[in-house]
This record gives sequence, structure tokens and C-alpha cells, in this order.
Amino acid sequence: MAIDEPIAARPNAAGPTAARPADGASASAAADALRNGPIGAFAVASIAAGLLLLGWLAFYFLLFLPRGASG
Repeated sequence: MAIDEPIAARPNAAGPTAARPADGASASAAADALRNGPIGAFAVASIAAGLLLLGWLAFYFLLFLPRGASG
């Protein structure tokens, strides 16, 4: 590979060729995957937020309320 060769012609160069789907995937399969969106990520984030809320409520009702007012 010559130094004067354009970057786009290099097989491992980042650029427009890097945005193509993998060799085993077709363009329609990639479009279908992107059309459905990140449903799994939203599910994981919802579960994590729900557990955080449950933990906060447990601290509030089991620790803070039984101790009474702080004044």
C-alpha cells in the first residue's frame, strides 16, 4: 500500500466504508433492527429506576418514619 494512496481506498480506514453493515448482514436486516429501536435498553433502564425507587421507599418507610420528626 503506497503512502500516496487515498485513505478511502485503504481497506481498514475509517470513513464511508466503515458505516456499511457487516458482511453477514444485509442492508434490510440492519434497517429492521434500527427501526424497532432500543427496546431492551429501555427495559433495563426502567427496571433499574424501579428498583431505585423501591429502595428509596424502603428507606423512607422503614428507617426515616419510625424515627419520628427531627426537631
